[in-house]
Amino acid sequence: MDTQKILKRARAVLEIEAHGILSLTERLDESFVRAVDLLYRCKGKAVVTGLGKSGLICRKIAATLSSTGTPALFLHAGDANHGDMGMINKGDVVIAVSNSGETEEMLKFVPLIKRLGVKLISITGTADSNLSRAADVAINAAVKEEACPLGLSPTASTTAALALGDALAVVLLEMRGFKEEDFALRHPGGTLGRKLLLRVDELMHRDAELPLVTENTPMKEAILEITSKRLGVTGVVNGQGLLVGIVTDGDLRRGLENKGDIFRYQAKDLMTGSPKTIHGDALAATAMGVMEEHSITSLFVLEGKKPVGVIHLHDLLKAGI
Repeated sequence: MDTQKILKRARAVLEIEAHGILSLTERLDESFVRAVDLLYRCKGKAVVTGLGKSGLICRKIAATLSSTGTPALFLHAGDANHGDMGMINKGDVVIAVSNSGETEEMLKFVPLIKRLGVKLISITGTADSNLSRAADVAINAAVKEEACPLGLSPTASTTAALALGDALAVVLLEMRGFKEEDFALRHPGGTLGRKLLLRVDELMHRDAELPLVTENTPMKEAILEITSKRLGVTGVVNGQGLLVGIVTDGDLRRGLENKGDIFRYQAKDLMTGSPKTIHGDALAATAMGVMEEHSITSLFVLEGKKPVGVIHLHDLLKAGI
């Protein structure tokens, strides 16, 4: 294998595709703006349709639109001619992607769209194609050349169509005021979903797992509470059950250095008063932020002023926060 020859060809492919995308920026015009307007005002959904390699690009465009605030689905143009037209309703907008703009199945599909009174946006590589002329809005996605040396396999042309789909989605996202929280609601199983949707009370240790001692608990018992619950900390409550402090592994080390025999003391003598706390309905990501800001590894969870749980840094890391 000739390493340099392989790398030279790979770079040439990337350069051709990059040039294809950059050339689109020079041709963006009012057609793109009208397409955005149609999609923004759409009362229904965007139906993205295509065939072959363009169809694969359409699937991605539909998925990106859906995940960024514009309801969308993919419809195979061939299937539309054989019963799946029921997926399109009045109020929808159809986005048809075809490099040639002359695909037979696509052109058969167009009259059906018109009959429904549905608006049609075309993304084609041929500005004067039948599909472009039939569209309410025609976006020119032409590229100078394909990366395929035979000029047969869709490469730069599909990349250009995909980039235009992304451009539509991002512009619409900003126009709709789409936020991270909105994205998370559409991706509850993803990392961002976990960060923005998971609450503290879903991760915290509670009941028998909650380390607690009273102010007057001897330090020997407090240490046993810390070690048995394996969180490196215990909360300290007063006679009313209110959290007044915590004793951590760090407090024990400092106690040994400053007081010597810590077994002569009670929890109140070594505790850190006014500890950082959080509420159970707070987002787990918020808890992580508090821990990072104050360089601590745990937060007691309060209901009123009474501790009902504790969340540890390890719990957040394990949950992927």
